Amino acid sequence: MDLQIDHVTVAGQELDRLGESFSQAGLEAEYGGRHSNGVTHMSVVGFRDGSYLELISTVNPDEESPWWNDPIHGDGGPCAWAVRVDDIETVSADLADRGITVDGPNQYERVRDDGTLVEWDLTTLGEGELGSTLPFLISDRTPRERRVQPTGGLAESLVHGVDTVILGVPDLEAAIEEFETAFEMTDPNRGDDQRLSATVASYPDQPVALVEPQVEGFLADRIDEFGPRPVGYLLGSDGEITSEFSDAVEDSFMGRPVEWLSITDPVGCRYIGVVPGNE
Repeated sequence: MDLQIDHVTVAGQELDRLGESFSQAGLEAEYGGRHSNGVTHMSVVGFRDGSYLELISTVNPDEESPWWNDPIHGDGGPCAWAVRVDDIETVSADLADRGITVDGPNQYERVRDDGTLVEWDLTTLGEGELGSTLPFLISDRTPRERRVQPTGGLAESLVHGVDTVILGVPDLEAAIEEFETAFEMTDPNRGDDQRLSATVASYPDQPVALVEPQVEGFLADRIDEFGPRPVGYLLGSDGEITSEFSDAVEDSFMGRPVEWLSITDPVGCRYIGVVPGNE
């Protein structure tokens, strides 16, 4: 199964501050509305390829969230990811047959500020929290353009969408086995990343890289606090690295050049970067 990223999620205590932080970094966010759970609301950073960053918080600051409560109230930043499928019932049944724990598909909705209803089906995979290790599946019930469109100047940006999820895990070999069982992903490229002090397993043809901490530090502390879940996201651009973002730090990840964006407040988004397009 070729995974196609639908969206990735960034959680924080204050949605307005989240939106301001991303907009100031050059990724303009637009308010997306309240979810049907009555607790959370979200903003969208939409890209040309239809993928997006979902910024999420609770409407009431002290209210417990049914989704990603600890990352929301702990300003945890990256917390979940979703892949888009056409036939969510068939894919869900196939994954259940492979021995993956499946919950769904279930129907959800939110209402945008202009009153437009957005509906989709969602399936949770695995034992952990929604989209924390294995992605959750999502399929639109209403036209997709109701759920996401390019925001701000991103319709003309060289950045076209979410390229890779960097997934923090406590046990790399167990995570590799889980992804092989679910999606027949085999023979990852292995290496080390100095910035994260991590051992890495990446899949050149799939949009995910697994990282296990080698020493005590940011990554190990994050996994201890929030459990296994995304630690960062790479955004894809057309051709060379774009210079659209101020204060970006040039570096690399698994041999790919990266411009890491300066999004560190109010949440732990230390690792959102832009990479050139694959040849």
